Amino acid sequence: MKFCHEFRCVGEWKSGREYQADGVTMRLDFFEHILRVALVRDGERLLPTWSVSPRGECAVEGREKLSADGFAEVCPACAEEDGRLRFCLDDVRFDIELKNFRITAENDRGILYQDRNGLAYNFDHELGDGSVHFTRREEGEQIFGLGDKCGAVNKAGRSFALGTGDAMGFRAESMDPLYKHVPFYICVNSAGSYGLYYDTYSGGRIDFGQEHDNYFEPFSSIRFEEENMVFYLILGTPMEIIRRFNAMCGGIAPVPGWAFRYCGSTMDYTDAPDADARLRGFVEKCEENEIPCGGFYLSSGYTQIGEKRCVFHWNTEKIPSPEGLAAYFREHGMYFLPNIKPAFLTDHPFYERIAGNGWFLHYADGAPAVFPFWGGMASYLDFTNPGAYAFWRDCVREQLVEKGYQDIWNDNNEYDVWDKDVLACGFGEEIPARLIRPVFSYLMTRASREACLAAGEYEDPAGPLLISRSGAAGMQRIATTWTGDNFTSFRELRYNHYQAMTMALSGYAYFGQDIGGFAGPKPSPELFLRWIQYGLFTPRFVLHSWKPGEEPTMPWVYPELLPAVKRLFALRERLIPYLRAQMQRAVSANEPLIYPVFLKQPGYDTEADCFFCGDEILACPVFDEGASSVTVILPEAERGWQLRGEGETIKGGTKAVVPCAPDDLPVWFVRG
Repeated sequence: MKFCHEFRCVGEWKSGREYQADGVTMRLDFFEHILRVALVRDGERLLPTWSVSPRGECAVEGREKLSADGFAEVCPACAEEDGRLRFCLDDVRFDIELKNFRITAENDRGILYQDRNGLAYNFDHELGDGSVHFTRREEGEQIFGLGDKCGAVNKAGRSFALGTGDAMGFRAESMDPLYKHVPFYICVNSAGSYGLYYDTYSGGRIDFGQEHDNYFEPFSSIRFEEENMVFYLILGTPMEIIRRFNAMCGGIAPVPGWAFRYCGSTMDYTDAPDADARLRGFVEKCEENEIPCGGFYLSSGYTQIGEKRCVFHWNTEKIPSPEGLAAYFREHGMYFLPNIKPAFLTDHPFYERIAGNGWFLHYADGAPAVFPFWGGMASYLDFTNPGAYAFWRDCVREQLVEKGYQDIWNDNNEYDVWDKDVLACGFGEEIPARLIRPVFSYLMTRASREACLAAGEYEDPAGPLLISRSGAAGMQRIATTWTGDNFTSFRELRYNHYQAMTMALSGYAYFGQDIGGFAGPKPSPELFLRWIQYGLFTPRFVLHSWKPGEEPTMPWVYPELLPAVKRLFALRERLIPYLRAQMQRAVSANEPLIYPVFLKQPGYDTEADCFFCGDEILACPVFDEGASSVTVILPEAERGWQLRGEGETIKGGTKAVVPCAPDDLPVWFVRG
């Protein structure tokens, strides 16, 4: 019966129960600090997951979405009477009304989590197509997470798309969606905090207060295309929730030490006809100006055939000897990350071979699906096809790794596929590609990583550095990321910071921005220095730009500022041992490396300019044009704080005002 679904128990075991009504199964799994809830429709395929993998290992074909392998199962005492199911997890009391399966979770402070009154789930499509979930929204609650979402750190009152896109030149205050698909968030309310993760890759929308309905109490909602729904309710403090989320996604990949040094990047060098000379000149310029450098992100111009970019093709007119270029950089202590893209233009030399093997996303008749891509039409490689997966891995190994390029930049992998008729192999069980778009990003990066690891030992025990622009939850266990193709302005710098804090609250540890802005105008001298001051305290320290008609954003872009730039870069070098140690802490504890102060001091301003860089440093950047000082309320600290690690100790809670000109060292405090 519509709007009235009476669920009855059809199965129970020590760590779970199943209930059924009207062709729908509701399953509960009890894990340590986590309740998993699944809504599974009769006759609907439950897709695998590639995100949840508590042991850190996941088959390339994915994992059964309702597997309990790797979780710490618990057996709460369950009581079922008067049409209700009651049990406790941690110090939280759960009460589930079996009519419409409404879940309430309370503690001694009040209601922590609750499904919306009326109908909270889309059992019989009363609420439209796909999956729908409504939850109670408390006035004044705070929402954090969702990946690389724009705007303020606290997302309460806003609405966001579930999906990914190539958002080149995005405005970090408001544009949506960007590059990541992470339907995970933390809610902080008067009773405490909880996390919600929806294990889906399909597109949709999540709302934290934009939607209002006269017939219901205030609510938040999520809607997505997949018909089945699995979500995890994670208990704990915000930091504990992040740890538990990262642990259930398989942890965080370690990062080689050189990746914390400055790395250069610009499309100008590889797009130039004398790319080899420009790249070697970069090394010479770094050494001439005493700029320490760890590597270079090799933009896709090295693959050009005419004006088009053809992945795995080396343009030997621009770079006569790829092996020689890689060897030259290694002789000077630098590494390369070559850019690779998962789409093949229809006139790519490999296109007919790939199409003939059926390795592209395709239509029902087997014809490759084509899409606009980088100045032409192209087809996306289908990484759920074992042959395509192996082909990519072999190409990375043969065309890059064996030529000396052992770290990989996976780019333009958002898979802009919305057509319901486009299919993926699905490892033998075809599936509409749009339902699993972020999975292709993950599998692309995983295949790249396998190719790198097959090369043998790495100098650093952390192994290769893999970076991916797009991805889903779980990507952090195999690769790093960055915030994408940002725009140049002081306002963008501030909102890029909020975006970084949001990513830290979403499970990411190693990431950063394109310092100085990728798109838009050349940064002013003041903005250039302020962005470097900020970037010193972010894990990824990369200057990268695409500004046609302008000189690329390099450390020497303003010769008159070079003395100040050298001081800043020297500071970064001094910070690297600390950053490496903090990265090791992040990996072992499943915690962020940089994060907002309120994560350690509840009640601190969620939108503060200052942030923790590791556990010992409070970074206090300048985001306002024309500012000449920093004002900060120091967080509580048992040992107090020292400005730049020197001088007198200042008590936590003190309001500090510190002069800071653009050409000064930045302001930071070290625990006393």
